[in-house]
Amino acid sequence: MPVPSADFKRALKRLTDKEKETLLLRAARRDAELYDTLCFELLPDTTTETVFEHSSDQIHELFAVGATGRLLNRSLTKALGKAIKEVARARRITKDKRLEVDLNLYTLRHIFENYTGQFESVYAGFYTGTARLAARTAQLVLQNLHEDLWLEYKSELDDFLQQLHARAKSRSLKFVLPQELELPT
Repeated sequence: MPVPSADFKRALKRLTDKEKETLLLRAARRDAELYDTLCFELLPDTTTETVFEHSSDQIHELFAVGATGRLLNRSLTKALGKAIKEVARARRITKDKRLEVDLNLYTLRHIFENYTGQFESVYAGFYTGTARLAARTAQLVLQNLHEDLWLEYKSELDDFLQQLHARAKSRSLKFVLPQELELPT
């Protein structure tokens, strides 16, 4: 996205309120993410909790509807990719790092409650995607959240990481999957 020039900013200042409103409404109609961002910033009833609820419903729907068919592992891999994009979208809307971690954990919980049988498939895509998500979530907790919150996420993340390491496919991963959420001392 280009950086607005000085001429653009001056032209924007010269617009009347009615013209600004028309321009903003036209832009919001064209871009759903911009609309959601504006709703989050302007409307008092759109909070981080409502964005979490909406995104978690979307993620649940992706797995419920998208994870069907003859090649379940492939459709689960696609659903996981779309879920990761939904988490990134929610993060861009709210700019909340904790929301990103919470949605990643929601996705991991959903996978571990319903689809761990697919980890043993001959196709490694779903297992690898889940392992990447778990590793990324552990990294996000340590890098982006306050240290007071680390213990809140540690037990659940450690459980996911242990379950992933218990699979034979963990030895063939091309990245480092941590054994546990290692808290700095």
